[in-house]
Amino acid sequence: MIQSFPPVAAENAQVLVLGSMPGVLSLQKQQYYAHPRNSFWKIMGMLFGAEPELDYPSRISRLTAAQVALWDVLQSCEREGSLDSAIQAQTVVVNDFLVFLKQFPDIHHIFFNGQKAGAVYAGHVLPMIKPEFPDICYTPLPSTSPAYASMSFAEKLSAWTAVKDSVSGL
Repeated sequence: MIQSFPPVAAENAQVLVLGSMPGVLSLQKQQYYAHPRNSFWKIMGMLFGAEPELDYPSRISRLTAAQVALWDVLQSCEREGSLDSAIQAQTVVVNDFLVFLKQFPDIHHIFFNGQKAGAVYAGHVLPMIKPEFPDICYTPLPSTSPAYASMSFAEKLSAWTAVKDSVSGL
């Protein structure tokens, strides 16, 4: 079994970006999106000044200052390697989103980094939380993973601009 990280969020977080489960390198480094070819931090750099050249704590600080939270849908699972397609469905344990969303009541929009995160959330989490949080908006975004190469960086960046557009006051 592999374990995800705790969420990264400031008290005033307005949006939440969810991955499925950190990849092998991210787990080793204990950092979200640590693979150097993952375009997440390059995109966050262009949107919020959290560019990959900054050290990890500085990138996290810039995101939380921009009212963006990070987490993963899965708390734990069994998976060989880093690909979402290798997650063994019968082993998934999701994070406790009821507690999280009560702790961060200003979150009004959840974005999914890739299809797997959205699908697992829809199947395992949404039925439990929808009655209590009916007004949260959900948007799937193209994966920033280097494994998702069918879309150009410019196309990914264009789609991910929705994250910045959902944060009021920026």
